[in-house]
Amino acid sequence: MGDKKFQVRSKIWVQDDEGNVVFGLGRLRILEAIQKTGSLRAAAQELGMGYRAIWARIRATEERLGVPVLEKKQGGRSGGGSFLTPFAEKLLEDFKSMQRKVEKETDKTFAKSFEENLDEHTRENN
Repeated sequence: MGDKKFQVRSKIWVQDDEGNVVFGLGRLRILEAIQKTGSLRAAAQELGMGYRAIWARIRATEERLGVPVLEKKQGGRSGGGSFLTPFAEKLLEDFKSMQRKVEKETDKTFAKSFEENLDEHTRENN
């Protein structure tokens, strides 16, 4: 194949039977930002998104799953905030694991089929 190197990329998400996104990389990033910052507003700023856009995605995920992913603490002397439910923490872990497995298998399949085929045809044309 000469100096050229190719890579295959894949994107996975979970959707319901109506085709609505339940969870994917975007929601993963949102939950990770909330986990890191402890706040929807701070997460929105970190991600360069609007608060309402983040809240709408969180709410849609919770409605479609039927399980809460955030717990909210009302403000007061110590301030408010949001944190992930144990379910959401496990969801992040499982989704990242699934993504790694898909990438590994995709890379393996790509190397076997595409790169070998390309190498064969490159040799034939030289």
